Amino acid sequence: MALPLLPGNSFNRNVGKEKFHKSQHWGFCNNVMMLVSDEKPGIGGEPLLGQKIKPKCSIYPKGDGSDVPSWVAFDKQVLSFDAYLEEEVPDKSQTNYRIRYYKIYFYPEDDTIQVNEPEVKNSGLLQGTSIRRHRITLPPPDEDQFYTVYHFNVGTEVVFYGRTFKIYDCDAFTRNFLRKIGVKVNPPVQCPEDPYMKIRREILEHVEPLRPYESLDTLKQFLQYHGKILCFFCLWDDSVSMFGDRRELILHYFLCDDTIEIKELLPHNSGRDAIKMFLRRSKLPKNCPPRVYQPGQITDRVVLNLYGDFIKNQADGFLMDRYKLGEVDQEFYKDSDLSLGVTINVWGRKVLLYDCDEFTKSYYKSKYGIENFTSVSCKPPSPPPKIERKFPPYNGFGSEEDSLHTCIGLKPTPHRRNFKKFMEKDSYGFQSNILRFFAKLITDKCVDLDRMFVISYYLSDDTISVFEPIERNSGITGGMFLKRSHVKKPGQEVFKSELSEYIKAEELYIGVTVNVNGYLFHLLNADEYTLNYMEQNTDKYPFSNLKLALQKLKQEEAKSRELKQIFRAADRKHTKKVDYNTFRDILMSFTVGNLSEQEFVTIVRHYRAPEDTCSDVDFLIALAQEKFKKNMFENFDSFIYSCVYEDREKKNVLPTKDIKRLCKSSRLPLSDDLLESLLSRFEDSEKRIDYKSFFSALNWRKNPVPELQPASYLKERCEDIWLGMPSPIPAKYIDYLTLLKDVFGLEEE
Repeated sequence: MALPLLPGNSFNRNVGKEKFHKSQHWGFCNNVMMLVSDEKPGIGGEPLLGQKIKPKCSIYPKGDGSDVPSWVAFDKQVLSFDAYLEEEVPDKSQTNYRIRYYKIYFYPEDDTIQVNEPEVKNSGLLQGTSIRRHRITLPPPDEDQFYTVYHFNVGTEVVFYGRTFKIYDCDAFTRNFLRKIGVKVNPPVQCPEDPYMKIRREILEHVEPLRPYESLDTLKQFLQYHGKILCFFCLWDDSVSMFGDRRELILHYFLCDDTIEIKELLPHNSGRDAIKMFLRRSKLPKNCPPRVYQPGQITDRVVLNLYGDFIKNQADGFLMDRYKLGEVDQEFYKDSDLSLGVTINVWGRKVLLYDCDEFTKSYYKSKYGIENFTSVSCKPPSPPPKIERKFPPYNGFGSEEDSLHTCIGLKPTPHRRNFKKFMEKDSYGFQSNILRFFAKLITDKCVDLDRMFVISYYLSDDTISVFEPIERNSGITGGMFLKRSHVKKPGQEVFKSELSEYIKAEELYIGVTVNVNGYLFHLLNADEYTLNYMEQNTDKYPFSNLKLALQKLKQEEAKSRELKQIFRAADRKHTKKVDYNTFRDILMSFTVGNLSEQEFVTIVRHYRAPEDTCSDVDFLIALAQEKFKKNMFENFDSFIYSCVYEDREKKNVLPTKDIKRLCKSSRLPLSDDLLESLLSRFEDSEKRIDYKSFFSALNWRKNPVPELQPASYLKERCEDIWLGMPSPIPAKYIDYLTLLKDVFGLEEE
């Protein structure tokens, strides 16, 4: 009776087995049948009885957990073994062999091995990585297999490429690892000592060093205080010597090596050469020697005698002075010797430390417990009283500046004007930097009551010129009334030592009376450039400040309703604007003389109503047509054809820049300023121009305009004439409603 198929009751080894294939051991090579591999398993992938398959890598016991690959299970794990190697020495004059120590690293993740040799000082051998990391085969006859973890243990030998390494110890992690995989770790083995290093150590212990200076270990001080510098402010008073003075210095003390460097602070225009260092970085002796030591003179010890064979080895040995009889006692400055108020000796110069920085204070406070860091006063002695220099009074010959320069030096030099101001304020392009005022002469003579003048103030050199416009049949010659010169202020003494004061630009504005060499001029108006200049520089011309002028109007806020009714009554046509004379009468009576003429002009210029520009356009077109007539220019149709060609969208308009480019490329006989003015009058809000109307207006054959009236010959010859006499009023109409809204907040009803 057969046993039931229960666990433990069946002896059939094939129960539960599903694979019964046979491995292929025979194959063909060059059409010859031969044994391909005898390492393949038997039936079903299992080895045959008595068959031993050589493992390709280390075999580790499988636990009950998940079967993960070795490169995951043993990632970042390294086994470390200490080994040594006996190496034969070719030159056996001292030793027959050398002992070299190694570190063998085994990586369980891929069975790779790396061998490193730690560096030994003065060993005379090339050390470092001896064998790079890779898998190493076993020595013959097992060269077809690789080293695994089971080949390593303390007290065993391993052969790597013919070199026998003897393992004498391992670290704690390696011991635990080997024990866990079932390897019994042997106790550590004593490692032999290298005979050459033993002989060298004995020689160094019994022989004095060959160098004359004893080495001092300053690495700790360098690492602790690297980059930390004490800074003291010093003074070297050398005023007692000939051509000497007081010199400011900065002392830097380097804590890493106790060296000192000194820099000099040279003031501007001191007359001294700018040197980088007053004292280069070095140790500073407290007592400077009488002279500079020669090289080799300062030594700790002296060589007493030499002995040996001088022909073969030059010198086999020497005797040193152990008692240091020739040593020079030289004491250097330390950080403990430096403090505020101390005078140090810098190679014969007495330097006083009078102050220091914050880091230096914190250093001495933490190391030496010093709390008082009061800086030492080192003020120079008070200079002798300066003798006041007196100049003789002006004698009337030449200008005051020239007379003064003859008293300053033996060789008279001309007076130098302010060149920087001249370069900044000289006329350039459209910036004339000339303030022109229209003035009236104040006099009791009936003949001179109606005389008008143009007063020009040149900002480049603060000079003034007065010109009288020429009028025919007036009985007055006209022309230059006062040539360009400096004008003194009235009421000054003529013959005096000091220079006279001259009229400044800030003293000229509309409504003021100016005394020019005894003639009184009342300034009535100014040109556009002057008014713009005064409004841009309100710090010098407070009467051109719109805010200050409106503040004076705001002081009369109680009468605002009454002022509005007065303006409405004056504005009969309800145009929301009044003429200049009406506006002036109303505003001046409203402020009761509190508003100056310049402030009134500033308000009028800001709130003036826009004027009709038709007359301006007619004037520019007439001027352009006159240029065309002189140059016999008539080719206007070609301009229109070119514009039609460029007008792809057929809108009859082109950008202003394209019209300007076309005129410049065709050499239109107009100046840049005149062309810019004409284009600005014809362009719309989108900066486009109707080219047909523009060139038709310029066509002097088809659309002629009245010719310009020629200017008089005398006016063209005068340089200082105010071309285009200023209008007696700065604006024809003023928008009073906007003024009331900005000042009093009154809205239109």
